[in-house]
Amino acid sequence: MSAKHANLFCMLIIFLMTLAPPAVSRDPPAPAPGNQPNILLIIVDDLGFADIGCLGSTDLKTPHLDRLFSDSLKLSRLYANCPVCSPTRASVLTGCNPDRVGVPGVIRTHDANSWGYFAPVAETLPQQLKELGYRTAAIGKWHLGLREENHPLSHGFDHYRGFLGDMMDDYYDHRRHDINYMRDGRKEIDPQGHATDLFSQWAVDFIRGKRNDPEKAEKPWFMYLAYNAPHTPIQPPDDTLAKVKRRERGISDTRARLVALIEHMDAGIGSVLNSLEETSQRGRTIIVFTSDNGGQLNVGANNGPLRDGKQSMYEGGLRIPGCIDAPGRTEPGTATDSICSTADFMPTLVELAGGEPPGDIDGISLVSLLDKPDAQWPQRELYFVRREGGSRYAGLTIQALLKGNYKLVQNLPTQKFELFDLEKDPGETTDLAEKQPKVFRSLIQRLQIHVQRGGQTPWQKPRSP
Repeated sequence: MSAKHANLFCMLIIFLMTLAPPAVSRDPPAPAPGNQPNILLIIVDDLGFADIGCLGSTDLKTPHLDRLFSDSLKLSRLYANCPVCSPTRASVLTGCNPDRVGVPGVIRTHDANSWGYFAPVAETLPQQLKELGYRTAAIGKWHLGLREENHPLSHGFDHYRGFLGDMMDDYYDHRRHDINYMRDGRKEIDPQGHATDLFSQWAVDFIRGKRNDPEKAEKPWFMYLAYNAPHTPIQPPDDTLAKVKRRERGISDTRARLVALIEHMDAGIGSVLNSLEETSQRGRTIIVFTSDNGGQLNVGANNGPLRDGKQSMYEGGLRIPGCIDAPGRTEPGTATDSICSTADFMPTLVELAGGEPPGDIDGISLVSLLDKPDAQWPQRELYFVRREGGSRYAGLTIQALLKGNYKLVQNLPTQKFELFDLEKDPGETTDLAEKQPKVFRSLIQRLQIHVQRGGQTPWQKPRSP
């Protein structure tokens, strides 16, 4: 080719390049207002790490949760932000470590044994979503305080129907210490029926109502659906318990009761998921499923190979089942081994709704994992603090710090700190504190900084001047 022809050819290529469309990002665009997904966040109470059929328990049947996990990205290394109820719920709703929002321990209905005060100024997930045009609803167990300033309607929810207190003494009469904490908004109510059935039906009513009311249907919705099950008392309906005992020959009474309570909960969740299908909302609804902590061993929970259970800073108290199904984003049947925490749900859902998560939070968005479950993931520092009363704790704290493969644990206030390498020792059997003093000292120093930061937020209601 002559020099003249070569120059003409190059000029033609340059001209054609100017006609080509500009390169675009491969990341899916944020949803435009009016085209945002609905969001359903389901949090259950004390569910064991392996207490779903698809996660390893062969003596129980959970077809609805099995299907949800098969449709979702499974979070294989998901940690609750505390091994007990209230603190993890505070983290889910704020994206912060619980002691940073005033909830280092369980908030109970009697102040003498209550170890948290949910900060009224804490910025919450429903508040963020309301700014993006969402209608917001909380249904079920609240467990973040009884005072006016701690009420769900004071923290960004438009609608609340459920149980304000901690645990129920009876799933049918919905009392705690003979006091009724069932509410519709701020109004006391006294409905009849098993709490799991009530919460499931109220969730279905909300979903159908949104669909059938043209004014409400224009807005996307966010529902925080919090079950008491399978928390104690282990009180399944009689017919469900009888079915389990007929099917599982040789099962202990203790295990049978828990299995039946979980299966009953699964059926309730199934009715909620079916209502999404029946109202043609399933394909545009993000679903998150999680538990608030590990299973309680003395009532028959199955935490798989993990050490210990609820209330403990060992893995059985902190590792929980969880998944996310974001239609159009998640690939069914996928899983990630990246370390995630319940505080990550807040920034993840805000980003999926088209918003910008708050900057000063501890959770990080999981959106990149939805698209690429094996994506490069930062090394996490996860802090766990629990304050408690009674003769074992006397109002003091226990704590843990996970950084990379190493985990620092103090499981009782009177117990020394232990150090474990979870990659080599997932069962937390060998204390390395003396063998690896440099790692041990480094984690102790990091924990001290976190304790100071958490101390900046009061965990009891401040006294009036």
